[in-house]
Amino acid sequence: MNDENVARAATLDTATLSDALDRHGIVGQCYRIKPRSSDFRMTGRAWTLQYGPAGNPPGTVGDYIDEIEPGAVIVLANGGRDDVTVWGDILTEVAHSKGIAGTVIDGINRDVALALELNYPIFSRDNWMRTGKDRVQVEATQVPVSIGNVRVSPGDLLRGDADGVVVIPRALEDKVLTAAEQIQQAEDEIRGSVRAGMSLREAREKHRYHQLQTREDQ
Repeated sequence: MNDENVARAATLDTATLSDALDRHGIVGQCYRIKPRSSDFRMTGRAWTLQYGPAGNPPGTVGDYIDEIEPGAVIVLANGGRDDVTVWGDILTEVAHSKGIAGTVIDGINRDVALALELNYPIFSRDNWMRTGKDRVQVEATQVPVSIGNVRVSPGDLLRGDADGVVVIPRALEDKVLTAAEQIQQAEDEIRGSVRAGMSLREAREKHRYHQLQTREDQ
């Protein structure tokens, strides 16, 4: 399915989108969520999953993958836990083969080597090898979750690059994307002016850079 706003977000970096989120007073920067490779890029809509501690008997960890459509971003909320993984090589291989856009984890993953080999984007707090099997279980899918202190709802727009991950709430994405495009245009014009000999201060004033970053009421 053609999704114009996913395509728009894919042309913008997370730093520019972060400034646009700030302009509208939206907390959308996922704290401490980083790419396992600085080359990873990801854009898509959230498919969410909430983990919790395993019960007795323990529930499943990862049978959800078959439900997810190509182009989605898998968003796994594991409370920032860094002692057990919730993603590994089998999930990476299946997600890559299905055309899933990437995986975002408030927690950790393992099997980084395959993700690098396939260029499958994973954004998480860290990586380690200890399995989450019999330690965590799926509590719910397609519910609002918290990723790096940011609320993510199913269908929200996510963008990831070398600087991390931002989340744009679906109801506000047109406003945020428009602001980001304005900021990007101003920055491009500033670079052009500086290369032509103008001082940075003059270029920023000419292209109203500071006004573009001033917070507006929603």
